[in-house]
Amino acid sequence: MFFGVVKFEYVPLNFTEFHDVDLIGGIIGGIFRPSPTQAIPPMPLKDLEVRHSQGRERPFKLSDGGGLHLLVQPNGSKLWRLKYPFGGKEKLLSLGKYPGVTLAAARARRGEAKALLAEGLDPGAAGPEEVEQPSVRTFEMIARAWHANREAGLDKEHAKRVLNRLERDAFPVIGERPITDITAPQILEMIRKVEGRGALDVSRRLKQSTSQIFRFAIASGWAEHDPTVHLLGALKPKPRVRHMARVPLKALPELVRSILNYDGEGNSRRREMTRDALMFTLLTWPRTGETRFATWAEFEGLEGLEPLWRIAPERMKMDREHLVPLPRQAVKLLMRRRQATNSDLVFPGEKMGCPISQNTMIFACYRMGYRSKQTVHGFRGLAST
Repeated sequence: MFFGVVKFEYVPLNFTEFHDVDLIGGIIGGIFRPSPTQAIPPMPLKDLEVRHSQGRERPFKLSDGGGLHLLVQPNGSKLWRLKYPFGGKEKLLSLGKYPGVTLAAARARRGEAKALLAEGLDPGAAGPEEVEQPSVRTFEMIARAWHANREAGLDKEHAKRVLNRLERDAFPVIGERPITDITAPQILEMIRKVEGRGALDVSRRLKQSTSQIFRFAIASGWAEHDPTVHLLGALKPKPRVRHMARVPLKALPELVRSILNYDGEGNSRRREMTRDALMFTLLTWPRTGETRFATWAEFEGLEGLEPLWRIAPERMKMDREHLVPLPRQAVKLLMRRRQATNSDLVFPGEKMGCPISQNTMIFACYRMGYRSKQTVHGFRGLAST
């Protein structure tokens, strides 16, 4: 979690009225801790790494992902290699020598090779100079090479969605056209079809992917310009974002006090569960569904120095793993919940194996008198102040 340069405005809060002042410390400051370094996934190669790599006593490899690696020989020679499966065997393809073949060029060749594999062809059946180049490169052909080139660096489900979007909305319209013949009006026609069904977010993502495909083609020498640059201002605007209700920052102490004293449900066990779910959400700022479906398997190091909540990409709106460093107040709450339940869910509902209902926390806000003043999703708005 990285917040960049943050400007804070001092707003005096009356913390002396709280019987659990430590909670505010967790809400205001507990989350601003760096994620543990070991949680950062490995990155693809950088030009500087390739350029400054030097020979060692024995040959070694620098991996870029997707089977592509640079073999550095003891004499300093650097050779691009691609490892890939074909016909039930693992094969190795030579892609050329660095610096004659740059990192970008090696990635482009990896994309071409994976596009051939997708068609059931062996990219290593002939040497790089002997492979017959297609006389016409269509948009679909290059799009699949682009996708194969970057697939290794993407979450599997996200990569699948990107390809499905192209297959559904792009290939039927411009897929068979030579990429050098495609014009801005033709791309806009493709996007208008998506806008016509009200999928404005999808239309923008499709335009973005199309632009990336053209830039990939330009870098590979298959095109000379990107016609999507002429679409600026042509797409339908996104609907205005409606922010969820939230109280002003000065009312935060009263909100915390209301949650701590919540007694709006008849069952004491349910009251405690709702109270803890609300407070945990206020301490960590997730979306309602991320709190509801939280499982014990997602939490790491609760008894250590760097407790962490690791939310899988498939549970996140942006399809990326989300790391939440936990303040001590959230850890204390979780330890209490772990003793109170034997479920895999942190906040189980009345039915076995099911979480608390979607409306549990928002109805609690209503009972506390915050209808139209504060929503659970609005906790995230408080975090942005």
